[in-house]
This record gives sequence, C-alpha cells and structure tokens, in this order.
Amino acid sequence: MKIRTFLTMAAGASALMAIAAAMPAQADDGKLEELKGQGFARVAIANEPPFTAVAADGKVSGAAPDVAREVFKRLGVGDIVASISEYGAMIPGLQAGRHDVITAGLFMKPERCAAVAYSEPILCDAEAFALKKGNPLGLKSYKDIADNPDAKIGAPGGGTEEKLALEAGVPRDRVIVVPDGQSGLKMLQDGRIDVYSLPVLSINDLVSKANDPNIEVVAPVEGAPVYCDGAAFRKGDEALRDAFDVELAKLKESGEFAKIIEPYGFSAAAAMSTTREKLCAAQ
Repeated sequence: MKIRTFLTMAAGASALMAIAAAMPAQADDGKLEELKGQGFARVAIANEPPFTAVAADGKVSGAAPDVAREVFKRLGVGDIVASISEYGAMIPGLQAGRHDVITAGLFMKPERCAAVAYSEPILCDAEAFALKKGNPLGLKSYKDIADNPDAKIGAPGGGTEEKLALEAGVPRDRVIVVPDGQSGLKMLQDGRIDVYSLPVLSINDLVSKANDPNIEVVAPVEGAPVYCDGAAFRKGDEALRDAFDVELAKLKESGEFAKIIEPYGFSAAAAMSTTREKLCAAQ
C-alpha cells in the first residue's frame, strides 16, 4: 500500500494500525537500544492528576505515565523513572538530555511541535476555571478576565493556560504563575487570585479533593479550544518516537488504551479521532 493511500484514510484505529504495520518498529533504533540497556526511560511529569501523579511512596501514576509505561514495556524498556518539572522547563530539560521523553499533558502547539517530536495523540481535554462560589466577577472566558481590571488569574508557568490568558489580553502583572495545583487552590482561597485555570479533569480532581464548598468550577471555558497531548521526544529521536507510535497504535486497536486512560476520565475515542499532523497544524 502506498503512503498516499495512508494519507487519505480517515483518522481512527484502522488507519493507525495500517500505519503501524507499514512502519519499521525499530528503524535506526540506537536510542531504543540505549534505553533497553538502561532498563528505564526518564520521563518528565508535572504531578497534575489525572494527567500525572506521584504518590507519597514515590510511585508514578496518572494517565500519561501509565500509557508510557505500557508502551515502553512492549518496546523492551522495563520501567519509567519520573522527575517533576514545571511545564515551561520541560522542553529545555528534554533538549538538554535530562529527560528521554515528556509524558505530562503537554498539549500540542505549533511552537512545541517545532521544538519536539510528538507521538500520536494520547490525552485530550478542554480548559476550566476554579473560582469563588457564585463566580462573583462573572468570569467565563479568558477575555472576561482581560476585560476586568481587578481580575487576577493563576496558571502553571509555561502552560497552556498562561498562554491563553496572555493571548486574550490579560496583562502580565495579572497572570500569576503558580508552581502546582495545591498552591493555586490556596491562592484562590486566600483571595490572592480570582480564578485558577487548568484542564477540566485537573480542576475537577483538585476541587473534589479540596472539598471546599466555597469553590466552584466553570467548565469548559468559553472560547478556549480542546487540546490533545502526546509523548514528546527530542528532535533527532524520531526513530524512538516512531517505535513508540507503533506500539501506541496497537494499544488503541486492541482496546487496552481505553482500559488505561478511561478510568482517569479521559476519552479514548477523542484521542483516536484526530492526529498529530492535524493538531500541530490547527492550534
């Protein structure tokens, strides 16, 4: 079957499997062999449930690491070892060789697609706001925040939410960078920010665990796009990325992919309905 035929097929499980069958799983596999010998892959995460999580005993879980762990296992790499990083530091850390891959809900954007070699989509989500009960400032979009000179938003440094706020016209001094979800929630409770923004699933998890009746969620944020992430590899490690994609496609086709991510609240169908090419071009 010619490549042109592949490019005209609808995105979905059958197309993914056709691509997987045509691609050599370990072409130019020096990096993969290195990881096999090492016995693990070093992954960057953000400790943002349900995308990623680190338990008190240090065990790494969450939808993104769980998928990566299974894919690497099928590639002959026994485990993953995670390090927590701010989103803005992940790609520089990957490029500097401190990580082998990013598995952290790092949504595909044109500038990120130019900087790293993404796998096919894994996790998809929309944006959400956590606010004081009753939403006293009536904030339903990033533009609402920009239009209210008193509104301050908290967001992860270097993350999608920070960028969306700035692009909507929120002044830099009203976009407060916070290191993690617990810090963002505390700042909201203390009145240091008026809204804290994360993906829908992350906000719901954070607010549910806080069990604070004075906090509510607005989701999805009006005018904000739906995003998908993928495992992000260094430019130059495309052979490893391609091998990863082959096994990821098999997981999607077999139904194992859905079994891994759907207990966390993610939709396997959403990830299987689009492609890296479309996401990198559209957002």
